[in-house]
Amino acid sequence: MTEAMYGPMQMLVIAFENPEFHGQIRRELKSVMEKGVVRLIDLLFVWKDEKGNIKSMEATQLDEEEKIRFGAVVGGLIGFGARGKEGAITGMEEGAMAAAQENYGITKEDILEITEAIPENTAAAILIIEHLWAKELKQVLRDAGGVLISQGMITPELLILVGEELAEAVKFAEKKKTESQAATAV
Repeated sequence: MTEAMYGPMQMLVIAFENPEFHGQIRRELKSVMEKGVVRLIDLLFVWKDEKGNIKSMEATQLDEEEKIRFGAVVGGLIGFGARGKEGAITGMEEGAMAAAQENYGITKEDILEITEAIPENTAAAILIIEHLWAKELKQVLRDAGGVLISQGMITPELLILVGEELAEAVKFAEKKKTESQAATAV
């Protein structure tokens, strides 16, 4: 079995209204990174205070070589999807060059757009994390011929929405059953 190059990646976009930051997010992120659960591929954090002053922070756990390799892999995959093998080669080259120039797709203009879009006293974070705990599982699944066809995150908010939709479906079914029984009785 060969080692999987990367574990599954996940992008998280998080908004904070009236944020109360006391270091708890940084501590928890550091804890899961030290335990080898996740690796921070990229983080962009933007905060606009009540006076409109803006602070931003970027972070990654990738060293320079990993940044270039990661840029090449991402660029190659995007290029392959766009134009096949020829696009993959071009994409790898452009992705590696962008990473070498520390341009990971989020420009200063993008940061300004984000900060203009968020109201005062709010913050936003964009994280890309690699799930290190799943690296070996990913490889074993591939070795067994498995191909990922769908994925998603189940959150409490999603389950609440599913429950609300289920309640509406039950009401609709009960209404149709009542209407059908009424029509049969006539």
